[in-house]
Amino acid sequence: MTTQRDLRIVFMGTPDFAVATLKNLIDHNYNVVGVITAPDRPAGRGRKLKASAVKEFAVANDLKVMQPTNLKSEAFVDELKTLNANLQIVVAFRMLPKVVWQMPEYGTFNLHASLLPNYRGAAPIHWAIINGEKKTGVTTFFIDEKIDTGAIIMKEETDIADNETVGELHDKLMAIGSNLVIKTVKQIEADNASTTIQPKDKNLKTAFKLNRYNCKIDWNQNIAHIYNKIRGLNPFPTAWCYLDNGDKELMPVKVYAVSKLLALHNYENGTIKISENEIKVACKNGYIKVEELQLPNKRKMDSKSLLNGFEFDKNAKML
Repeated sequence: MTTQRDLRIVFMGTPDFAVATLKNLIDHNYNVVGVITAPDRPAGRGRKLKASAVKEFAVANDLKVMQPTNLKSEAFVDELKTLNANLQIVVAFRMLPKVVWQMPEYGTFNLHASLLPNYRGAAPIHWAIINGEKKTGVTTFFIDEKIDTGAIIMKEETDIADNETVGELHDKLMAIGSNLVIKTVKQIEADNASTTIQPKDKNLKTAFKLNRYNCKIDWNQNIAHIYNKIRGLNPFPTAWCYLDNGDKELMPVKVYAVSKLLALHNYENGTIKISENEIKVACKNGYIKVEELQLPNKRKMDSKSLLNGFEFDKNAKML
């Protein structure tokens, strides 16, 4: 007869992606003795303090919440010890110091939104689409001293559709990941979790942190690269470029939904063509058809609505 371990779980996470897993743990009646999340942050025009999605869920479910600013502080470590947890689960949180991740008897494991060892880093869902991957997935692994390098416990794979956006893939992996965490917890609970050491490979793909520079569209790239980049950043943080509309200053614009049109043309890359309420941008091998665009200080609009109130110069270009 197999003896089930009596788990006392501390959960660590911050955004919506982590909420699905925390909810799944509660729905499966696991004993979550504490929730660690980011401190409240100023948000919105009024800069009022806003709680993380994980905190809001935890408070609504009467869970103990801790919001340390310094994970190495003696006060936080001492308080964490008082919870007497024997398992810690991390989903979309900061890098943990050794004093924290090595604390529980049964270890600390992380849910990562890629098929490790590829796409270690901050933005694995985005980069899988940006790089044109056809498959991705989620991985649970025990945390060690480096980022996303620990021994793998379980993986689950899923397809990436040709027109899937990062928002759509995020929600799909959020659901798959929350279920994989439950499967992982059940293995640990039954003391039969097996692990695989991540292979060392110099050619691994990395999920670099996104910034203004690497979110900018290069209209000199081929059509597939541009298309993948835009959908891999839609709806957040959003691909962008400059619009040269014949004015003195270039206008930064955000590009959301697009489709691609393979065609031969003689236009310079970035040239904007307007026809029948359509906005097309010339690039190698065809056109990117812009279906949703956002001008500075304006709301996001579909191309037809935008063209009703905005006039493109006959020599307009995306740069």
